[in-house]
Amino acid sequence: MKRLFYFILLLVGISAVHSCKDLADEDGNPLLDINNNTGLNGARALYREITDADTLATYYYNGLQMSKVITRKASVTDVQYSGDKISRVTFKGFLDADNNGTPDEDSTSYEQQFTYGNTGRLEIISENRSVYNRTAPVPPSTTPGPWVILRKSKTIYNLTYSSTTSKLAKIVMQTGNETIGTPFAYSNFSETTYEYSGDNVTKVIRGYGPIAGGVFGAVNTKYGYEYSNYDAQINPFTLLPMAYKISRLLSTEQNDFESWILSPNSPKRKSVSDLMQPVPVPTVVSTDYNYDPQTYMRKGYGINYIYKPL
Repeated sequence: MKRLFYFILLLVGISAVHSCKDLADEDGNPLLDINNNTGLNGARALYREITDADTLATYYYNGLQMSKVITRKASVTDVQYSGDKISRVTFKGFLDADNNGTPDEDSTSYEQQFTYGNTGRLEIISENRSVYNRTAPVPPSTTPGPWVILRKSKTIYNLTYSSTTSKLAKIVMQTGNETIGTPFAYSNFSETTYEYSGDNVTKVIRGYGPIAGGVFGAVNTKYGYEYSNYDAQINPFTLLPMAYKISRLLSTEQNDFESWILSPNSPKRKSVSDLMQPVPVPTVVSTDYNYDPQTYMRKGYGINYIYKPL
């Protein structure tokens, strides 16, 4: 229930934001102005996600490939490729791991390695993660002490796809903390399933439980996310690589709520439910979108999407 409470706070916070300023890209070139009706013609890239209060993400490109993302508190995600496929994602910065809508005080770094099957689809993501916190100041100084490691973990994600539609059907996670002097073993798991209407994600269910002796135990936490009233226009996230979008969803547990980014269109209604309750009661949020003349979505749920020409 605590996690659901934080989802509610996050939804309220996002829904309260309305507009943003005109922007230029990192080279000073003018971008699509969300306050006019001209739009962009030709090839484009997603450049920024912004609100009145903050810049949520800025995307950088090496040619046509998205290569870096800067998020809140100067957090950096670097994306590496092998040919046209993402091979590694590294992150250094601050996440919202406690699901309260604000970047954590603890610093996080992780590296994800991507493995593809014979069909070229992403099948395995292996992750090594470290979390750091800053020690308290030593009186009489008021300056915080150095960053020290709080915990280290290893995680593996196995992705499976529908045999009939080839769409992502399930992600099974196994994770565990590393302890010096103790053989590593996975201690917790989750299973996430995806349902679709056409190409759009309509329902995601993620259940969590313990692992003991390599055996999955009973699910003790389960959340459901639903997306409906999809539009027929273009989702901004169609401009980003699928492997990166999956990595983004896996960066924190709360990001499951944003699973609609895997869809080609955008839902006007989203909900989250605690499925362990006898009668789950969904928390619902809705929006009306704004589009540019080329039918790319440029505003929804209080977030403005800024594009740049390629």
